[in-house]
Amino acid sequence: MMARTDYLTRMDGRSAQVLKEIVEQYLQSGDPVGSRTLSQKLTPSLSPATIRNVMAELTRAGLLFSPHISAGRVPTEKGVKLFVDGLLEFGRLTENEQRIIAARLSLEGRSYNDLMADASSLLAGLSKAAAVVLAPKNDVAIRHIEFVAYGPSRVLVILVGADGQVENRIVETPPDIPASALTEASKYLNARLGDVTINGLRQRVKNEMQECRQELDQLAAQVIEAGLAYWDEGHGTLHLRGQATLLDDINEMAHLSSIRRLFETLETQEMMLKLLHSAQDSDGVRIYVGAESELFDLSGVSMVVAPARSRNNRIVGAIGVIGPTRLNYGRVVPVVDYTAKILGHILD
Repeated sequence: MMARTDYLTRMDGRSAQVLKEIVEQYLQSGDPVGSRTLSQKLTPSLSPATIRNVMAELTRAGLLFSPHISAGRVPTEKGVKLFVDGLLEFGRLTENEQRIIAARLSLEGRSYNDLMADASSLLAGLSKAAAVVLAPKNDVAIRHIEFVAYGPSRVLVILVGADGQVENRIVETPPDIPASALTEASKYLNARLGDVTINGLRQRVKNEMQECRQELDQLAAQVIEAGLAYWDEGHGTLHLRGQATLLDDINEMAHLSSIRRLFETLETQEMMLKLLHSAQDSDGVRIYVGAESELFDLSGVSMVVAPARSRNNRIVGAIGVIGPTRLNYGRVVPVVDYTAKILGHILD
């Protein structure tokens, strides 16, 4: 999935073997690994003294550290990163698992939002971690738009795409908008539809209002501007599932405040754009370990992300898993990779 680092190519086979075994045992148990334990696991076997010398070299290189004076070693984030870049052996999904994923992500009879929600829940369950699924806003032609009173200062905006998909948004408006203004706003916009996207409609209305080509009731104009402006804020659809799994690893991931900050970051539009940007730079799965991630500067957290691409290789979304550094990368990476492929074809 990823190219080996220069350091890994310079590492001798014995050091690579020791590092690989330590990381694998740590990911499985979370406990420090000692030289005696390693001497029983390694093939061919090495003496505890030899292993201690190798562990000391890896520690000086910043790949291992000792949490206690008399304890064994655990990998640093740099050590885990080196492991996933070149030493990790990835598992394979069974045909049955592939069929289950494809069946769960079938679009037949469901909206895109339902599909996205199900994809994030499926990925969270399969990976035992928090899952993020993102699809950019579909810029399709608009068939119909309508404004419906939803409260004293709120209006429901109903948008029907040419592809049959329906989206609803609640927008804030001046208080007590009369029904006549909502009707007028709906008629005004629907008269300007016809093979035009929401961005095209927004520009068309903006030009007409600026040039005073159409007289509109002031309240109706405010409704139109509020509705179109709110839609402009939607850069995509984001679904996050499995936050409770992160909380289960509270001791592994330091403080609760850090996790809360992570959740807040994930739920922002800025995060969505970074996810898409990261996916665009990658042909396949990318693995970020700890603070090395450009997406969030938080030690103890890893992220596995992949682009969802259409059949003509166009980016149509991104999908990822976020969890503690002790993620089961061998399991998570093929799950993310296959789910991204299926989702990309469906969102095409």
